[in-house]
Amino acid sequence: MIDGAVHKIDAAALAGRPLRYFDFVMAAFVVILLLSNLIGAAKLSTLGGVTFGAGILFFPLGYVIGDVLTEVYGYARARRCVWAGFVAMLFMALMSWVVVALPPAAGWPGQAAYEAVFGSTWRIVFASLVAFWAGEFANSFVLARMKVLTQGKHLWMRTIGSTVVGQGVDSLLFYPLAFYGEWSNAQVLTVMVTNWGMKVGWEAVLTPVTYGVVNMLKRREGLDVYDEGTDFTPFRARL
Repeated sequence: MIDGAVHKIDAAALAGRPLRYFDFVMAAFVVILLLSNLIGAAKLSTLGGVTFGAGILFFPLGYVIGDVLTEVYGYARARRCVWAGFVAMLFMALMSWVVVALPPAAGWPGQAAYEAVFGSTWRIVFASLVAFWAGEFANSFVLARMKVLTQGKHLWMRTIGSTVVGQGVDSLLFYPLAFYGEWSNAQVLTVMVTNWGMKVGWEAVLTPVTYGVVNMLKRREGLDVYDEGTDFTPFRARL
């Protein structure tokens, strides 16, 4: 295959065709997902009078890569990555719980710090898993359908539009599931809307990066995949 020759194909025709960069993009998706939840989720920061979870600076990169996966490789392969990320998050939650629950050695001073950083409540873990799963699938579905409807035009409209929906579903599920009854309704609503706006804003700012990565991968793979006959059920991982 000659780099630069891009061929429009239906997603079903991709089948078992070898792909040069899919594994790397999938790995990046899962790594960013895990690290943004593991490292960034526990810290609150304030910049310019606005308080936010530090993970919000990096978590939207997962949506950018999700857009790249759907745009370049189609919904089915993006779906496979979402399930891989979901299972990885589930294992991370289980491992965190086991490590925190293990009795510390006598004289070891780090237990309190471990509990503060890795000791998320079951509500937050559950909310994170549900919100990620639903939000990512909503994002991929909207992007794939918009690509067919626009005949592959206006990538910026598709990436931002799908993020508005995907991050909207994510925020609408996460904050009430995690904090309803612990925060006031006004606090839940304010943080939910603020973080949704910041995530969508990040997506818009990163649009030139998305264009560059998408165009590079399409040229290198020689493919432009359209989900015209795709089964969009989220409840499968095979291609």
